[in-house]
Amino acid sequence: MEELIKLLSETIEGVDFENEDRLMTDKVISSIDLTEIIAEIEDHYDIEIDMEYMIPENFESAQAMLNMIEELQD
Repeated sequence: MEELIKLLSETIEGVDFENEDRLMTDKVISSIDLTEIIAEIEDHYDIEIDMEYMIPENFESAQAMLNMIEELQD
């Protein structure tokens, strides 16, 4: 989780990725931010996030993103 939090914080500054659990619902991150996050996650974890995974629930929190990453790595 620490690695992901660091990656997210370096990608989008000023967001408390450690504690925020409504990133999409509360519009804490924009669609442009989300595009950057997806690109960084794909590059860093060497995965491809298909369209079926690009749903708000997978990006509401760092934990949700980590769950998605782990599922895609299996």
